[in-house]
Amino acid sequence: MACGQNVGQRGQLRLTGSVKYLGTSPSVPCTIMVYTGATMAIAKRAHTKSARAKHVRRSVTLPPKIARQVETLARQRDLSDNRVLVELIEQGIEAQQQKEKAFFQLAERFRAASDPEQVKQLGDQLGRFVFGDNA
Repeated sequence: MACGQNVGQRGQLRLTGSVKYLGTSPSVPCTIMVYTGATMAIAKRAHTKSARAKHVRRSVTLPPKIARQVETLARQRDLSDNRVLVELIEQGIEAQQQKEKAFFQLAERFRAASDPEQVKQLGDQLGRFVFGDNA
């Protein structure tokens, strides 16, 4: 059997064989899994939205200080660095959405206000929200 060749029919995969070498060089082996007499059904792909939702691989360069903090968090919580990064990103997105929601609620209160003192107070809050506390 050639390297990478599958033996089977009608939606079933039957793997047989042994270690083979590509060409004449034994330094480049091609390993073929051996399940003598066993068959495995090939699962059909479901075309649902959840089945299409795959993880996306990204490469991110972190400053050394942040990388150390991520490693420390991962050790403390017994998680992988990747899991810590995913959780931090999720928390950051959620915080950003909450901040945006708070801004629009404040803007709505500002538009609805009729009392001049309340309009001034809400306007000052909006200014601090947009430009920071030093504005």
